[in-house]
Amino acid sequence: MTIDRRTILGAAIALPVAARAATVQGGETPTAWPPREHFRLWPGRPPGSPATLPAYAPSMHGRPGTRELWLRGVAEPVVGVFRPARPNGIAVLSIPGGGYGFVSIENEGIDVAKALNPAGITVFALAYRLPGEGWAQRQDVPLQDAQRAMRLIRANAARYGIDPAKLGVCGFSAGGHLAGSVTVAHDDRVYAPLDTADRQSARPAFTGLVYPVTNIGTMSHRGSRDNLAGPNAEDAVYARYDIPARVTTQTPPVFLAHSIDDGTVPVDQSLDMIAACRRMKVPVEAHLFENGGHGWGALHSPADSSRRTWTDSFIRWIGERR
Repeated sequence: MTIDRRTILGAAIALPVAARAATVQGGETPTAWPPREHFRLWPGRPPGSPATLPAYAPSMHGRPGTRELWLRGVAEPVVGVFRPARPNGIAVLSIPGGGYGFVSIENEGIDVAKALNPAGITVFALAYRLPGEGWAQRQDVPLQDAQRAMRLIRANAARYGIDPAKLGVCGFSAGGHLAGSVTVAHDDRVYAPLDTADRQSARPAFTGLVYPVTNIGTMSHRGSRDNLAGPNAEDAVYARYDIPARVTTQTPPVFLAHSIDDGTVPVDQSLDMIAACRRMKVPVEAHLFENGGHGWGALHSPADSSRRTWTDSFIRWIGERR
């Protein structure tokens, strides 16, 4: 039986990250992760670590020809670095989706680098921790990782050949919710500062949201809501992570892409974000496609489909930021 991401969305680690990439459930040869150049987010155990860390469980999913790597059990979150041949100083932290139940690191991380690197954009792909795997303050765990990633990238901007003022985010599905969270909640104190890197701002210069979950308080994507906060979270938790409700006049510019026929995350989630940006006069551009469903990432759409053009539009839009 073929399992795709739409059906899924609803022990301590002893090996180093690079060594773990060689073992995947089912014995299938995996896509390489992490890439040779990568960095850990936390110098020791991440915030809120349980006594027994989740067991790392990468696996391959999808139909023949579009197989992709998913991650679970991320106890040691890392950021993969993908450098372009001719960097232009712009950088994007790519945040994969997976309903907060897995990390779609290939389709919405590695492939994003393949699409954006030729335009000179340096891509950082985030393999973040999953909130339902035993961490304390589970609803804040992904945001902890996203904030820390943004700060570490900025602190080391010279090493990566990027302009720290031109670092944005791009998130997909539940990763879109996380990208939206770091956009509106970049100053929320969700972990105690560790070092000088944490003096850096986590605010993105621009934000891309691709078929995003934007409000976990609704029933439109119950899986993301329950995986992030638990099924019985207090209303205040849902309010904190209602992205459109937290848009202000200081929110960075927003780019959205969504299929109108998306049966997993309704297009209304993007429409709500568009309306919030318009109310607050935040620059916003949106590309709504007639069909395509959910989970098409950067490269999974047919080459002749209109959806395949979203990365070109995103690149152009980024170039228009001043």
